[in-house]
Amino acid sequence: MASRVLLSVDTELMWGHYARGLGWEENLALSFDPAGVGVPWQLEMLRAHGLKACFFVDPMPALAYGIEPVRHMVEPILEAGQEVQLHLHSFWVSVAEGVKGGANFELTCFDAERQRQLIETARELLIAAGAPEPIGFRSGSYAANAGTLAALRSCGIRFDSSHNGSHHPDPSDLPLPPEAVAPVELDGVIELPVGQIEDAPGRLRHLQLCAVSSEELEAAFEHAVAEDHPLTTLVSHSFELASRDGQRPNRTLCRRFERLCAFLAEREHDLPTVHIADLHDIPLGRPARPLPPRSLRTAKRMAEQLWSNLVYERAL
Repeated sequence: MASRVLLSVDTELMWGHYARGLGWEENLALSFDPAGVGVPWQLEMLRAHGLKACFFVDPMPALAYGIEPVRHMVEPILEAGQEVQLHLHSFWVSVAEGVKGGANFELTCFDAERQRQLIETARELLIAAGAPEPIGFRSGSYAANAGTLAALRSCGIRFDSSHNGSHHPDPSDLPLPPEAVAPVELDGVIELPVGQIEDAPGRLRHLQLCAVSSEELEAAFEHAVAEDHPLTTLVSHSFELASRDGQRPNRTLCRRFERLCAFLAEREHDLPTVHIADLHDIPLGRPARPLPPRSLRTAKRMAEQLWSNLVYERAL
Protein backbone atom coordinates (compact mmCIF):
# COMPACT_ATOMS: atom_id res chain seq x y z
CA MET A 1 0.00 0.00 0.00
CA ALA A 2 1.01 3.65 -0.43
CA SER A 3 2.76 5.36 2.46
CA ARG A 4 2.13 9.08 2.29
CA VAL A 5 4.85 11.70 2.70
CA LEU A 6 4.47 15.14 4.27
CA LEU A 7 7.31 17.40 3.12
CA SER A 8 7.17 20.30 5.57
CA VAL A 9 9.15 23.53 5.44
CA ASP A 10 9.25 25.81 8.49
CA THR A 11 9.23 29.27 6.92
CA GLU A 12 10.17 32.21 9.09
CA LEU A 13 12.23 35.32 9.65
CA MET A 14 15.24 34.53 11.77
CA TRP A 15 15.63 35.85 15.29
CA GLY A 16 19.39 36.27 14.91
CA HIS A 17 19.05 38.68 12.00
CA TYR A 18 16.53 40.76 13.95
CA ALA A 19 18.82 40.82 16.99
CA ARG A 20 21.62 42.15 14.76
CA GLY A 21 19.38 45.08 13.86
CA LEU A 22 18.49 44.08 10.29
CA GLY A 23 15.34 45.51 8.73
CA TRP A 24 12.66 43.24 7.35
CA GLU A 25 13.88 43.37 3.75
CA GLU A 26 17.35 42.15 4.75
CA ASN A 27 15.94 39.56 7.14
CA LEU A 28 13.54 38.32 4.46
CA ALA A 29 16.36 37.98 1.94
CA LEU A 30 18.51 35.97 4.37
CA SER A 31 15.67 33.89 5.83
CA PHE A 32 13.32 33.30 2.88
CA ASP A 33 15.64 33.29 -0.14
CA PRO A 34 19.26 33.09 0.99
CA ALA A 35 21.87 32.60 -1.72
CA GLY A 36 19.18 31.84 -4.30
CA VAL A 37 18.30 28.45 -2.74
CA GLY A 38 15.50 29.49 -0.41
CA VAL A 39 11.77 29.06 -0.87
CA PRO A 40 11.51 30.28 -4.49
CA TRP A 41 14.14 27.76 -5.63
CA GLN A 42 12.56 25.02 -3.53
CA LEU A 43 9.14 25.78 -5.03
CA GLU A 44 10.56 25.45 -8.53
CA MET A 45 12.16 22.10 -7.67
CA LEU A 46 8.86 20.85 -6.27
CA ARG A 47 7.00 22.06 -9.38
CA ALA A 48 9.49 20.41 -11.73
CA HIS A 49 9.02 17.06 -9.97
CA GLY A 50 5.25 17.32 -9.42
CA LEU A 51 5.51 17.18 -5.63
CA LYS A 52 3.42 18.66 -2.83
CA ALA A 53 4.78 20.36 0.29
CA CYS A 54 3.40 22.12 3.35
CA PHE A 55 5.01 25.42 4.33
CA PHE A 56 4.50 26.25 8.00
CA VAL A 57 4.73 30.06 7.93
CA ASP A 58 5.42 32.07 11.09
CA PRO A 59 3.46 35.35 10.95
CA MET A 60 4.60 36.59 14.36
CA PRO A 61 7.45 38.78 12.98
CA ALA A 62 4.58 41.09 11.99
CA LEU A 63 4.52 42.16 15.65
CA ALA A 64 7.95 43.72 15.10
CA TYR A 65 8.10 44.44 11.35
CA GLY A 66 4.47 44.78 10.25
CA ILE A 67 2.52 42.43 7.99
CA GLU A 68 4.40 43.11 4.73
CA PRO A 69 7.21 40.53 5.13
CA VAL A 70 4.65 37.85 5.97
CA ARG A 71 2.76 38.64 2.75
CA HIS A 72 6.05 38.28 0.87
CA MET A 73 6.37 34.75 2.27
CA VAL A 74 2.77 33.63 1.83
CA GLU A 75 2.06 34.87 -1.71
CA PRO A 76 4.68 32.92 -3.71
CA ILE A 77 3.87 29.70 -1.86
CA LEU A 78 0.19 29.94 -2.69
CA GLU A 79 0.89 31.04 -6.26
CA ALA A 80 2.96 27.88 -6.69
CA GLY A 81 -0.02 25.75 -5.62
CA GLN A 82 1.57 24.69 -2.35
CA GLU A 83 0.08 24.74 1.14
CA VAL A 84 0.48 27.34 3.89
CA GLN A 85 -0.16 26.30 7.49
CA LEU A 86 0.62 27.97 10.82
CA HIS A 87 3.99 28.19 12.55
CA LEU A 88 4.64 30.19 15.71
CA HIS A 89 7.79 31.36 17.46
CA SER A 90 6.59 33.07 20.64
CA PHE A 91 9.80 35.07 21.21
CA TRP A 92 8.37 37.71 18.84
CA VAL A 93 5.85 38.52 21.58
CA SER A 94 8.72 39.37 23.93
CA VAL A 95 10.14 41.62 21.20
CA ALA A 96 6.81 43.41 20.79
CA GLU A 97 6.38 43.80 24.55
CA GLY A 98 9.94 45.00 25.12
CA VAL A 99 10.87 42.01 27.29
CA LYS A 100 14.64 41.50 27.34
CA GLY A 101 16.84 38.56 28.17
CA GLY A 102 15.00 35.88 26.19
CA ALA A 103 12.05 35.59 28.59
CA ASN A 104 9.22 33.39 27.33
CA PHE A 105 11.29 32.23 24.37
CA GLU A 106 9.21 29.10 23.77
CA LEU A 107 5.46 28.62 23.54
CA THR A 108 5.54 26.16 26.44
CA CYS A 109 6.60 28.98 28.77
CA PHE A 110 2.93 30.02 28.74
CA ASP A 111 -0.15 28.39 30.24
CA ALA A 112 -2.88 26.95 28.03
CA GLU A 113 -4.99 30.11 27.97
CA ARG A 114 -2.09 32.35 27.01
CA GLN A 115 -1.05 29.82 24.37
CA ARG A 116 -4.58 30.01 22.98
CA GLN A 117 -4.34 33.79 22.78
CA LEU A 118 -0.98 33.61 21.00
CA ILE A 119 -2.15 30.97 18.53
CA GLU A 120 -5.26 33.02 17.80
CA THR A 121 -3.10 36.12 17.22
CA ALA A 122 -0.84 34.16 14.87
CA ARG A 123 -3.83 32.71 13.05
CA GLU A 124 -5.32 36.17 12.47
CA LEU A 125 -1.97 37.54 11.25
CA LEU A 126 -1.51 34.66 8.82
CA ILE A 127 -4.97 35.21 7.35
CA ALA A 128 -4.29 38.96 7.15
CA ALA A 129 -1.19 38.10 5.09
CA GLY A 130 -3.38 36.32 2.52
CA ALA A 131 -3.34 32.70 3.69
CA PRO A 132 -6.45 30.54 3.92
CA GLU A 133 -7.64 29.73 7.42
CA PRO A 134 -5.07 27.28 8.77
CA ILE A 135 -5.99 23.75 9.81
CA GLY A 136 -2.42 22.68 10.69
CA PHE A 137 0.16 23.92 13.19
CA ARG A 138 3.76 23.41 14.23
CA SER A 139 5.24 25.18 17.21
CA GLY A 140 8.61 26.85 16.85
CA SER A 141 11.38 24.60 18.21
CA TYR A 142 8.67 21.87 18.47
CA ALA A 143 7.80 23.44 21.86
CA ALA A 144 4.39 21.99 22.65
CA ASN A 145 2.64 20.35 25.58
CA ALA A 146 -0.84 19.31 26.65
CA GLY A 147 -1.77 22.99 26.98
CA THR A 148 -0.89 23.48 23.33
CA LEU A 149 -3.34 20.78 22.30
CA ALA A 150 -6.11 22.41 24.32
CA ALA A 151 -5.28 25.78 22.74
CA LEU A 152 -5.31 24.36 19.21
CA ARG A 153 -8.63 22.65 19.80
CA SER A 154 -10.11 25.93 21.05
CA CYS A 155 -8.84 27.70 17.94
CA GLY A 156 -10.37 25.11 15.60
CA ILE A 157 -6.99 23.83 14.34
CA ARG A 158 -7.36 20.13 13.64
CA PHE A 159 -3.78 18.99 12.94
CA ASP A 160 -0.52 19.48 14.82
CA SER A 161 3.01 18.44 13.86
CA SER A 162 5.04 19.43 16.93
CA HIS A 163 5.91 16.02 18.38
CA ASN A 164 9.61 15.41 17.78
CA GLY A 165 10.86 12.39 19.68
CA SER A 166 14.53 13.35 19.41
CA HIS A 167 13.65 16.65 21.17
CA HIS A 168 11.46 15.02 23.84
CA PRO A 169 10.69 16.01 26.58
CA ASP A 170 12.32 19.43 26.24
CA PRO A 171 11.04 21.37 24.43
CA SER A 172 8.77 18.87 22.65
CA ASP A 173 6.65 17.75 25.59
CA LEU A 174 3.50 16.26 24.15
CA PRO A 175 2.15 13.17 25.96
CA LEU A 176 3.54 10.67 23.47
CA PRO A 177 6.54 8.33 23.66
CA PRO A 178 9.65 9.63 21.87
CA GLU A 179 9.54 6.85 19.28
CA ALA A 180 5.96 7.67 18.19
CA VAL A 181 5.99 8.38 14.43
CA ALA A 182 2.46 7.48 13.29
CA PRO A 183 -0.51 9.89 13.19
CA VAL A 184 -2.67 9.65 16.28
CA GLU A 185 -5.59 11.55 17.77
CA LEU A 186 -4.48 13.30 20.92
CA ASP A 187 -6.99 15.23 23.03
CA GLY A 188 -9.12 16.04 20.00
CA VAL A 189 -6.19 17.03 17.76
CA ILE A 190 -4.62 14.80 15.10
CA GLU A 191 -0.90 14.67 15.80
CA LEU A 192 1.44 14.19 12.83
CA PRO A 193 4.76 13.36 14.49
CA VAL A 194 8.02 14.34 12.87
CA GLY A 195 9.68 11.26 11.37
CA GLN A 196 12.55 9.57 13.21
CA ILE A 197 15.32 7.10 12.60
CA GLU A 198 17.57 5.35 15.08
CA ASP A 199 21.14 6.31 14.25
CA ALA A 200 22.39 4.15 17.15
CA PRO A 201 20.52 1.67 19.35
CA GLY A 202 18.09 3.64 21.50
CA ARG A 203 19.14 7.03 20.03
CA LEU A 204 16.68 8.88 17.80
CA ARG A 205 17.48 11.37 15.06
CA HIS A 206 14.64 13.27 13.41
CA LEU A 207 14.06 13.41 9.68
CA GLN A 208 15.32 16.88 8.89
CA LEU A 209 16.93 17.54 5.55
CA CYS A 210 20.13 18.91 7.09
CA ALA A 211 20.28 16.20 9.77
CA VAL A 212 20.13 12.93 7.81
CA SER A 213 21.81 11.77 4.62
CA SER A 214 20.13 10.87 1.35
CA GLU A 215 20.83 7.23 2.09
CA GLU A 216 19.13 7.53 5.50
CA LEU A 217 16.16 9.40 4.01
CA GLU A 218 15.60 6.80 1.31
CA ALA A 219 16.02 3.96 3.79
CA ALA A 220 13.45 5.60 6.09
CA PHE A 221 10.94 5.89 3.24
CA GLU A 222 11.56 2.29 2.13
CA HIS A 223 11.05 1.20 5.74
CA ALA A 224 7.75 3.14 5.88
CA VAL A 225 6.50 1.38 2.74
CA ALA A 226 7.62 -2.05 3.93
CA GLU A 227 5.90 -1.62 7.31
CA ASP A 228 2.80 0.12 5.93
CA HIS A 229 3.27 3.39 7.80
CA PRO A 230 0.40 5.76 6.98
CA LEU A 231 2.60 8.87 6.88
CA THR A 232 6.21 9.99 7.12
CA THR A 233 6.86 13.63 7.99
CA LEU A 234 10.09 15.32 6.91
CA VAL A 235 11.18 18.76 8.17
CA SER A 236 13.30 21.46 6.57
CA HIS A 237 13.52 25.24 6.82
CA SER A 238 13.24 28.08 4.35
CA PHE A 239 16.93 28.96 4.89
CA GLU A 240 18.30 25.45 5.35
CA LEU A 241 19.97 24.96 1.95
CA ALA A 242 22.28 27.95 2.38
CA SER A 243 25.29 28.43 4.63
CA ARG A 244 24.43 29.69 8.10
CA ASP A 245 25.35 33.26 7.17
CA GLY A 246 23.03 33.04 4.17
CA GLN A 247 25.75 34.07 1.73
CA ARG A 248 26.24 30.94 -0.38
CA PRO A 249 24.47 27.70 -1.22
CA ASN A 250 25.37 24.59 0.72
CA ARG A 251 25.83 22.34 -2.30
CA THR A 252 25.74 19.18 -0.19
CA LEU A 253 22.25 20.04 1.04
CA CYS A 254 21.09 21.30 -2.36
CA ARG A 255 22.10 17.99 -3.94
CA ARG A 256 20.33 16.17 -1.11
CA PHE A 257 17.13 18.09 -1.80
CA GLU A 258 17.42 17.49 -5.55
CA ARG A 259 17.98 13.76 -4.97
CA LEU A 260 15.01 13.65 -2.57
CA CYS A 261 12.73 15.29 -5.13
CA ALA A 262 13.85 12.90 -7.86
CA PHE A 263 13.41 9.88 -5.58
CA LEU A 264 9.88 10.87 -4.53
CA ALA A 265 8.87 11.72 -8.10
CA GLU A 266 10.01 8.27 -9.23
CA ARG A 267 8.16 6.61 -6.32
CA GLU A 268 4.93 8.63 -6.48
CA HIS A 269 2.87 5.42 -6.71
CA ASP A 270 3.88 4.17 -3.24
CA LEU A 271 5.27 7.37 -1.65
CA PRO A 272 2.83 10.11 -2.70
CA THR A 273 3.47 13.58 -1.28
CA VAL A 274 0.51 15.27 0.36
CA HIS A 275 -0.76 18.47 1.88
CA ILE A 276 -2.24 18.47 5.37
CA ALA A 277 -5.58 19.27 3.71
CA ASP A 278 -5.36 15.81 2.07
CA LEU A 279 -5.17 13.98 5.41
CA HIS A 280 -8.84 13.94 6.43
CA ASP A 281 -8.84 10.15 5.98
CA ILE A 282 -5.38 9.37 7.41
CA PRO A 283 -5.42 6.14 9.48
CA LEU A 284 -4.82 6.86 13.17
CA GLY A 285 -3.05 4.85 15.83
CA ARG A 286 -1.50 2.36 13.44
CA PRO A 287 1.66 0.64 14.81
CA ALA A 288 4.86 2.21 13.45
CA ARG A 289 8.48 2.31 14.52
CA PRO A 290 11.50 4.34 13.43
CA LEU A 291 14.02 2.89 10.99
CA PRO A 292 16.42 0.67 12.98
CA PRO A 293 20.09 1.69 13.10
CA ARG A 294 22.87 0.59 10.79
CA SER A 295 26.32 1.68 11.93
CA LEU A 296 27.88 2.03 8.47
CA ARG A 297 25.03 4.22 7.25
CA THR A 298 25.40 6.46 10.31
CA ALA A 299 29.18 6.69 9.92
CA LYS A 300 28.87 7.69 6.26
CA ARG A 301 26.45 10.48 7.17
CA MET A 302 28.70 11.76 9.92
CA ALA A 303 31.62 11.92 7.50
CA GLU A 304 29.49 13.74 4.92
CA GLN A 305 28.29 16.26 7.50
CA LEU A 306 31.84 16.92 8.69
CA TRP A 307 33.01 17.54 5.14
CA SER A 308 30.02 19.76 4.40
CA ASN A 309 30.63 21.90 7.49
CA LEU A 310 34.29 22.29 6.62
CA VAL A 311 33.52 23.38 3.07
CA TYR A 312 30.39 25.49 3.46
CA GLU A 313 30.58 26.84 7.01
CA ARG A 314 34.19 27.96 7.11
CA ALA A 315 34.85 31.67 7.59
CA LEU A 316 34.51 33.81 4.48
